[in-house]
Amino acid sequence: MRKTSAAVLVLALGVFGIITTEMGIVGVLPRLSAELGVPPSTAGWLVGAFALVIAVTGPFTTLLASGIDRKKVLAASIAVFALSNAVYALTTQYEVMLAFRIIPAVFHPVFFSVALATAARMVVTKDGEDGEDAKAATRATTTVFAGVTVGFAFGVPLTSYLAEHLSLPAAFWFGALVNLIAFLGILRLLPSLPVGQRVSYGSQLSVLRQPRMWLTITSVVLIFAAMFSVYGYFAEYLGQVTDMDGSWVSAMLMAFGIVMILGNFAFGSLLQRNLVRTALAYPALCLLVYVLVYAIGPRFVPMVLGVLVWGAVHSGGLIVTQSWLGRDARDAPEFGNSLFISFSNLGITLGTAAGGWVLSAAGARRLPWVGAGFAVAALVVMLVRLSLDRAGRRIPQSGEVAASHAAVRAAG
Repeated sequence: MRKTSAAVLVLALGVFGIITTEMGIVGVLPRLSAELGVPPSTAGWLVGAFALVIAVTGPFTTLLASGIDRKKVLAASIAVFALSNAVYALTTQYEVMLAFRIIPAVFHPVFFSVALATAARMVVTKDGEDGEDAKAATRATTTVFAGVTVGFAFGVPLTSYLAEHLSLPAAFWFGALVNLIAFLGILRLLPSLPVGQRVSYGSQLSVLRQPRMWLTITSVVLIFAAMFSVYGYFAEYLGQVTDMDGSWVSAMLMAFGIVMILGNFAFGSLLQRNLVRTALAYPALCLLVYVLVYAIGPRFVPMVLGVLVWGAVHSGGLIVTQSWLGRDARDAPEFGNSLFISFSNLGITLGTAAGGWVLSAAGARRLPWVGAGFAVAALVVMLVRLSLDRAGRRIPQSGEVAASHAAVRAAG
């Protein structure tokens, strides 16, 4: 059991390394623009291309990897991230860096999807239906998701700090080191995880034939749009509306990320108690938070406290939506996780685009209403989705958390 716990932590470290690689570059884009000799708009493609590749390729690459030993898939994927960071540190060519942003983006959803399913699989001791196994699976996936929040809280700002106080290559060597440690940990701590009874491509794709799945996917897109339509312009809102300077904004970003770590585990605990109620409560909480952020936005001290509440609620979006989608993808959990990665990135793209339009047209003060609108839309779609269950096609409620994880048997 101790080795299993360590293996789950290694998977969380891998997720931390991936998030640091994906998002850490945001804080160093101005320096990259100067050092690579390209305009800021061109440098921005180092971020945009990464998200776009994830959204487009995620389900397909996960399907292609579905018949390969899980340990080999995880090790190979994280090795690509370690290599890519080393290339970032060494190259002075924009085209080379862009290529090595696209390559790891292809492996991003594969690692994430397989890591979540593998974490659940390793802690399930019986047949996957027992209540204790369900709770253990949720704890394991919550731990893996903690790698995301820790990445936002520490990986991203640390990348910026190293670039500012040491050098740009030092920041990327840090990313390479984290991913290398995760690679070695996977080789050392994870057992061989061959795929037993392989689920056919057709069986995995069949989850997309269900109308309820498309309603669930739509709600995931809308929730992520609600989250990132406002968070994507966090600095602009605090700077223009609350009148915080750069130091305060940096401090608020750090506080936001730290609170996210705590909130991640709080929402994981709530999901163990009741998945459906927690999922329904999430967009409602987003709506309330954005009303609060709008109301106290111009007030400095209340907004400092408001950022903490905002971060606590924001943190739940990842684990809540993954578990919510997992209910409908329980027969193909890894493919379901890849759908989650792809469509959550689509939601981020939609939200940031909508937020950017409102920012340009109406100013930062109106940003919370964009997030509130997406949150209301998500809640409506989720209620429609649940009405299908009440109409006589209800997914069994006993062991709902297990439904999103216990089907790891189908993956091997």
